[in-house]
Amino acid sequence: MTEVIRVLLVDDQELIRAGIRRILRPRRGFQVVGECDDGDQVTAAVAATAPDVVVMDARMRRIGGAEATRALKTLEQPVPVLVLTTYDDDEVLSAALRAGADGFQLKEAAGEDLERAIRAVAAGESWIDPIVAGRVLAAYKGAPARGPGGPGPAVEALTPREREVLQLVARGRSNSEVAAELYISEVTVKTHLGHVLTKLDLRDRPAAIVWAFDHGLVTPGGG
Repeated sequence: MTEVIRVLLVDDQELIRAGIRRILRPRRGFQVVGECDDGDQVTAAVAATAPDVVVMDARMRRIGGAEATRALKTLEQPVPVLVLTTYDDDEVLSAALRAGADGFQLKEAAGEDLERAIRAVAAGESWIDPIVAGRVLAAYKGAPARGPGGPGPAVEALTPREREVLQLVARGRSNSEVAAELYISEVTVKTHLGHVLTKLDLRDRPAAIVWAFDHGLVTPGGG
């Protein structure tokens, strides 16, 4: 059986946290191990509860999601962070990208989508809600995700297989789904992704996903 994913909820609205708690039931493979009502409580809560994923509101009263994410990413063992956002959080998206967030999910999304997003980031993957992919792309263009100097390598730097893997990842496929679709192992998928990051001079998987949008390998809202 799949291990239970331990989740720390961070949101300054009790109603939002209560709604997420109702979704993340143990029978669905989740355990809410702690809650914070502002970003200044997150580091201590992570130390106390050892979550697998932090589900973080983008905007809070004292310390926002981006600043709290940045603090978590300086820990000796950084915790994956899924940022909950709304349609009009462009500035927050940019700040969260710079801080190292692992995923972005609309607050208005269905419970099944939230579950998929949490599972993805808990597995070391990334998640970008397709509805906000265009906004993430726009925010990413101002974030230092690429190496210095110029627009970076072209698509031609990738092998056909690396391109296929990147396209599927950018469309929201997990490593296991990519492996099944291409009839390769998950280890091979990870190897190809590593080559993609190296060749394109990208810092992480979210950067690779948005690079694919930026260079036309996939399009926001596309299949």
